[in-house]
Amino acid sequence: MNEGYTSHLLGLKGIPDYSEDIIVGRDIILSENTGSPVHLAHISTRGSVQLIRDAKSRGVPVTCEATPHHLFLEESALESFSTSLKVNPPVRSKEDREALIQAVQDQTIDVLATDHAPHSPDEKDVEFDQAPYGINGLETAVSLFLDRLVRKETISLLRFVEMISTNPARILGLTNKGRISAGADADLTILNLHKKITVDVHSFLSKSRNNPFHGFELKGVPEMTIVGGKIVYSG
Repeated sequence: MNEGYTSHLLGLKGIPDYSEDIIVGRDIILSENTGSPVHLAHISTRGSVQLIRDAKSRGVPVTCEATPHHLFLEESALESFSTSLKVNPPVRSKEDREALIQAVQDQTIDVLATDHAPHSPDEKDVEFDQAPYGINGLETAVSLFLDRLVRKETISLLRFVEMISTNPARILGLTNKGRISAGADADLTILNLHKKITVDVHSFLSKSRNNPFHGFELKGVPEMTIVGGKIVYSG
């Protein structure tokens, strides 16, 4: 978990924020000096955010992403010792979370991702420090982003689409993805912006249940997923 007040309170070994900042700074320096683009996954600290923001202002070809658990949860939640909250990088402080939200709003963060890493209940049902890292993030991500970012007007619906679809396709050079036009792949998600749900990990299609958002009430869901012109999911 994050090194700080809560890790000391619980007697758990912490991962310091500067361990991430050092690697982010290193990769930015390499990108700036070689001209090679770098994409930074799962940003979790306010230090990383500022390094990336400064690099972008200098024209460094750096992009980055953030996840629901780093945007919407704080280290104090780990007082429950729930191993669903054991992720890498760890859930950080309130100040880190607020810096990430600001970075989403000012477009420092380019992509909304999930860090989807399902684990069986047997793997996670151990002592916190023995449990594997990982969260089942795929089934709740869209609803969390719609409810906590779009509905609260942190970002617009159009910006949400850019961050979860258009930008990832552009960064990865997938010219047939992330757009609706003749010749593009018919990969589409139909959203219902008004439907309300209560997250229930026991109703997941995945066999994994390691998700810390169980019981959250959210507004906005994916109703249908189309891949290659074929319906593969219908809620």
